[in-house]
Amino acid sequence: MQFVVADTHFLDDHLLGVDKFAPRPFDSVEEMDQTIIDHWNSRVQEKDIVYHLGDIAVDYTKPPRIGDQHVFDILQQLNGRLILIKCNHDRRDLFKFLAARNYEYAGHPKFAFHDVGKLIKYDHHQLYMTHYPLMMGIAPQIWNLHGHIHHYMVPTKTNINGGIDAPELDLLDHRPAFGAPILLREVKEIAQKKAALLDKESAQKGKTQ
Repeated sequence: MQFVVADTHFLDDHLLGVDKFAPRPFDSVEEMDQTIIDHWNSRVQEKDIVYHLGDIAVDYTKPPRIGDQHVFDILQQLNGRLILIKCNHDRRDLFKFLAARNYEYAGHPKFAFHDVGKLIKYDHHQLYMTHYPLMMGIAPQIWNLHGHIHHYMVPTKTNINGGIDAPELDLLDHRPAFGAPILLREVKEIAQKKAALLDKESAQKGKTQ
């Protein structure tokens, strides 16, 4: 199976607490990280693929290679092959560190890396995966799966936020546990329900004008 996730922010103590940006009601990063790992592994199996759309972790430990080792130690605990898309918090040196320690997993490299984005096809749609949301123009067959924005939905039908804090997750009939990646069929469910929601809001706005 194929999954999507973004904005895990492992090791990031700045996100601890409850606020409108990214409510994470944990007492420590250790508790937060272990919760994400447990929920991730309850959904994802060894042979699955997970596209991570960036902001893997934030660790300012000095020297940086020690922080990179912390991230590597966490990623080794996650089920599935990881397709990693670089973003603002994911340093190029981190990717180099992971690439130098890549290993065979379920018959494939554990990690694959993309600096800008990754394009795949799914159910007659093209899914362009990036960290930052992109305006795709008039291209209904292309969905931009993104992260970066934690606390609101981009008001366009073709932008789907795959982050673990994303409001779009509330559109699912069965919202995954915090930190668990979403299936591509759940991306489709979100896209359909988001389109219906935006159409409804547009119609209501038209009535009031």
